[in-house]
Amino acid sequence: MMQIRIIAVGKARESWQKEGIADFIRRLSPYATVSMTDVPDQPSASSPGERRKAIAREGEALLAAAGKKPGLVLALDPSGTGMTSEAFAGFLQRSMIEGSSTLTFLIGGAEGLSEEIRSRSDHLLSLSQMTFTHTMVRLFLLEQIYRGFRIIRGEPYHR
Repeated sequence: MMQIRIIAVGKARESWQKEGIADFIRRLSPYATVSMTDVPDQPSASSPGERRKAIAREGEALLAAAGKKPGLVLALDPSGTGMTSEAFAGFLQRSMIEGSSTLTFLIGGAEGLSEEIRSRSDHLLSLSQMTFTHTMVRLFLLEQIYRGFRIIRGEPYHR
């Protein structure tokens, strides 16, 4: 069974967000083992130099949480490749066929991802050209992963 790890800066704070995340993790259980890891977000910085340092610290925390064997690493970034739900399902399926037993998704904080995260990731993935909070990205990503598995299996959900 595929292992999907989502490592994100910050925490889901609203009860409805937590419930939605838990619901999709439960729905995904027949298809994959899903884990969610939160790393601390850095306080807002006022100067560009402080902002760069905060982004770098968040990046270091994401990489530390990913560990030495993170599998295939996908960082969510607005500059990344956008995919349709069908294309993402195809990506998931190819990953399984090619033997990637672990997919690790990295979600940055409010200021985005460090250059180190961008350069060390196997893929940069964009969910949309719009900007979302890092909490909402968790929920949208889980929904798309669930949708992808349903598409792969030809099960009703995706229309």
